[in-house]
Amino acid sequence: MKDKRPIQYIMTSTPNDPLDFLNSNPGKPTGPEADLVQLLLYEIIRVKELITYYDSIPNGGGQLGASILTELVNEAYNSLVNYDIVLMKKYYDLLQNCD
Repeated sequence: MKDKRPIQYIMTSTPNDPLDFLNSNPGKPTGPEADLVQLLLYEIIRVKELITYYDSIPNGGGQLGASILTELVNEAYNSLVNYDIVLMKKYYDLLQNCD
């Protein structure tokens, strides 16, 4: 006979939260504890703010810039989801140069 009791999962906390820099120090992560994931997340957030700025330009003057930046952010996010280190580095470099 099959056991009908529900499975219990135990959640464990990680000592290093990779998103902790967003709450504790709202700036670009620096120092030896900063890794590529954190740096790329910071750049994604920064560029998303730029997209908002480009979208606010009257008469659709920023639509092209906003759409290009949106595509870069989407690809950078996909590189994080897939944990593709080569693409993460590529999009980190690209996003750093977005103004």
